[in-house]
Amino acid sequence: MCSIVLRFGGAVETHRSSSGKLFVGCSCFTVHLLYVWQRGLRVADQVRRSPLYIPASGSWERLEAQSVFMMAGRQQSTQQWVEKYRPKQVKDVAYQDEVVKTLTNTLETGNLPHLLFYGPPGTGKTSTALALAHQLFGPALYKSRVLELNASDDRGINVVRTKIKDFAAIAVGNSHTAPDYPCPPFKIIILDEADSMTEDAQNALRRTMETYSKVTRFCFICNYVSRIIEPLASRCAKYRFKPLNEDIMTIRVRHVCQEEGIQLSPEALSTLSKVSGGDLRRAITVLQSAARLYGSSISGANIISVSGVVPDDVLDSFVAACKSGQFDKAQAVVSNIIAEGYPASQILNQLFDIVVSSPDITDEQKARILERIAETDKALIDGADEFLQLLDVASNTLGALCNLSQELTAF
Repeated sequence: MCSIVLRFGGAVETHRSSSGKLFVGCSCFTVHLLYVWQRGLRVADQVRRSPLYIPASGSWERLEAQSVFMMAGRQQSTQQWVEKYRPKQVKDVAYQDEVVKTLTNTLETGNLPHLLFYGPPGTGKTSTALALAHQLFGPALYKSRVLELNASDDRGINVVRTKIKDFAAIAVGNSHTAPDYPCPPFKIIILDEADSMTEDAQNALRRTMETYSKVTRFCFICNYVSRIIEPLASRCAKYRFKPLNEDIMTIRVRHVCQEEGIQLSPEALSTLSKVSGGDLRRAITVLQSAARLYGSSISGANIISVSGVVPDDVLDSFVAACKSGQFDKAQAVVSNIIAEGYPASQILNQLFDIVVSSPDITDEQKARILERIAETDKALIDGADEFLQLLDVASNTLGALCNLSQELTAF
């Protein structure tokens, strides 16, 4: 009989083997064989033929550490689902029919203008740009023909004058082409989140775009097209990306659930569509977070708990306190909300939806409440205190719902 000492990720375990059989109780770890005690018994032939063959001996022998990878079941992938299910081709982009049709013609002709993709987050802007570049040049020429920059990080004028200008100035020859790909004679510079670029940097791009237009095309991606200066916007073909509606969102989410073996109830699917607000990237991220925390069966409550959305009962208590007309009660509710750690900006977003859709609130009352919500949102962006700002909204909402004059509710 031999005693085998194994190390499993730092923990030492001892297993015994008899009748020439080796038993190892591990799932998916690197196994290091340290010492063996052998008392005259021969190891089974199948073990002798392995790289961990242990010769017979009457004393402790120190063996060189060797690694054996053992799999018991399928190892769970650590890849983010957002990247795993990112569209690989332009035609796979969901709900952007006009954009897909136009860019498909571009792939056939190889004639590409400067591009400006704008719209809400999670609608496929970056995926479309990357898929377009991959389909134009293929994997062989992608790195040499495409420059990707996140303008939120690289947005200064020095980057424009050095990195972008140097890449744009490189000439492109026709000799290096890839089969089965158009490989047009120009390069592409993708500037993601271009609305975060400084105005000086955007102005510096004007001359670069004009000078190297024969060998370089620019693709600007942004959420707010109004933050792109007009000289740049006028040089680009603009494409607006729409938020995904609930039907398209449902189709894409069900596809991910089917591939990953997730059981999503209809209530959870509706909740996920509501929480994401047309943002497919957020929907898939929330779905993966819920799957990691709650397993393969996910309910609507599970979606709410991992999405960062404030529960409905919290908003209901806030509105009820405002309708009561008692400021002390409204202050207590606001104090509880802040103590629970709910972000004031999220409270305002959900309160906005409640006020707009409520049939019990008159148009005049809605106007007073929403005006104060807008002012508070701006104050929060500027760094104001969340408790005071949320208390101000509660005071104004209380006054509007109880038909008090604005002078009495001014905080």
